[in-house]
Amino acid sequence: MIRGDVIVAGLGAMGGTTAYHLARRGLKVIGFDRFRPPHRRGSSHGHARVIREAYSRGPSYVPLVLRAIELWREWGVEAGVELVRMYGYLTIRSPEEPDLHLMRASASAYGLPLEDLSTEEIRYRYPMFRIEDGWGGLFEPRAGAVFPERCIQACLSGLVRLGADLRFDEPVSSWKSGAGGIEVRTPSGTYGAERLVVTAGAWVANLIAQLRPTVEIERLALFMFESAGNAPALTPKMCPNSSWGCVGVRDSFYTQPDFGNGFKVAFHHGRTGVDPDHPDRSTTDEEEARVRQLVGRFIPDAAGRIRESTACLYTNLPDRDWVIDRHPDEPRVVIGSPCSGHGFKFASAIGEILADLATDRTPSFDITPFSLGHSA
Repeated sequence: MIRGDVIVAGLGAMGGTTAYHLARRGLKVIGFDRFRPPHRRGSSHGHARVIREAYSRGPSYVPLVLRAIELWREWGVEAGVELVRMYGYLTIRSPEEPDLHLMRASASAYGLPLEDLSTEEIRYRYPMFRIEDGWGGLFEPRAGAVFPERCIQACLSGLVRLGADLRFDEPVSSWKSGAGGIEVRTPSGTYGAERLVVTAGAWVANLIAQLRPTVEIERLALFMFESAGNAPALTPKMCPNSSWGCVGVRDSFYTQPDFGNGFKVAFHHGRTGVDPDHPDRSTTDEEEARVRQLVGRFIPDAAGRIRESTACLYTNLPDRDWVIDRHPDEPRVVIGSPCSGHGFKFASAIGEILADLATDRTPSFDITPFSLGHSA
């Protein structure tokens, strides 16, 4: 039997960062993934993901995202590649939408810059956005993008340098505990370690029975558009991220500027009850028609040819939060998923917490809200 100090099941955002933290601490890591990351079959892809400090779920998340940004920047320098870039985030709302009080509370609690913008100010600053009369927004200058494929590749490359044993196209099918530690089985054999970290994303319920009644897989469609005109206005030098949640618009959506792969437009919500092994990774004509109608209405300069499209999987809990905890029956097993579609930006810091739990260190952050019990 091949043995290590820690086995990590799943090497996407959470597993890749966890394994990297563990290997940097000198532990012998064995990592498994059912595919070959970075890939497009789970949640950790899409060229760019949103990162922001004035977090819309409330002030308690702010210290965690600040630590995540610090780590992404540090790892980017080490890897010689840009992992995070700040250029701003504009949240657009119609007058009927609720006030973004949690975002304001996050900014107030930590002294983060946040601007209220009127209809006229948005039209003047960001003429690429066509908003209706009476709409306004909040602009956060210290927000931007974290680049998922680059982040995962930086972690995996670091793991190779540190001598980790990475096994791709080899999913963990089961685990059991015993006097000698944790034993996991894969289609290729049996492996052992003192600790196991389960970061299996959309497949987490296969390994953690307690999550089966509550985890729901949601399929989100995303599209990369070519410019229909005025392409410089859609680059990060001029265009912030934007989020549209307006009454009268059937689909709330968000955008990210063109980093060279196209202008990204993605829905905030999608089809639920999806089988992660058969999620329909190709987008449909109906989805393309819906997104094109929105882009044509609100960002006409971006309504060119679609360069690429794909589907992303969210592994949701009912309260749309995360699990960061030890297994209730086996404390040598640590759980680091699901992440309900908004975990990637935090992954470098969550990986640090999971590595702490796997090595019996006390995390620097309060993880009580992310206990396994809260998902029941």
